[in-house]
Amino acid sequence: MEIFCILGQIIKQNLNIMNVLFVDLGNVCRSPLAEAILRKKFKENNIIGEVDSAGFESFNINEPPDERVAEVAHKYGFSAEGRARIFQKEDFHIFDKIYVMDTKNYNDVMALAKTDEKKARVDYLLNVLDDGKNKTVPDPYNSGIKDYEAVFRLLEKATDKIVALAKSAE
Repeated sequence: MEIFCILGQIIKQNLNIMNVLFVDLGNVCRSPLAEAILRKKFKENNIIGEVDSAGFESFNINEPPDERVAEVAHKYGFSAEGRARIFQKEDFHIFDKIYVMDTKNYNDVMALAKTDEKKARVDYLLNVLDDGKNKTVPDPYNSGIKDYEAVFRLLEKATDKIVALAKSAE
């Protein structure tokens, strides 16, 4: 397994591939919205990479994104699809960057990151906008559509920065 991981890293570096995972609690609000936005932006900018999302709570497994996420995504020309899934240790072998939405998610992912190399892949999503501040993306789950809109705007800015970082690596 380790040889395949090393070979995969060499191939990704030579092809400028960037695989990104977004993580939140239930994988039905913030992370699938970020996934939908970045997936489309990667396609529009011809960036090669896998974009996915995951969570840590099992109560949403295989559920689609929250209907308010789908509504906001559709309003701005994005498609929030997919099904909620649990973060797995194997994700460290697939994804170059693992962006978390809040401190609980950060702590949960870091608890599974047993090496410095794996820990280096994990960061707060909003650190791409405000480095080192560890700001969290508000969870709109118990809120109204206006809060989903505000989260969309934050995620759009953050994913713009991720796209810029991916393009600068080319």
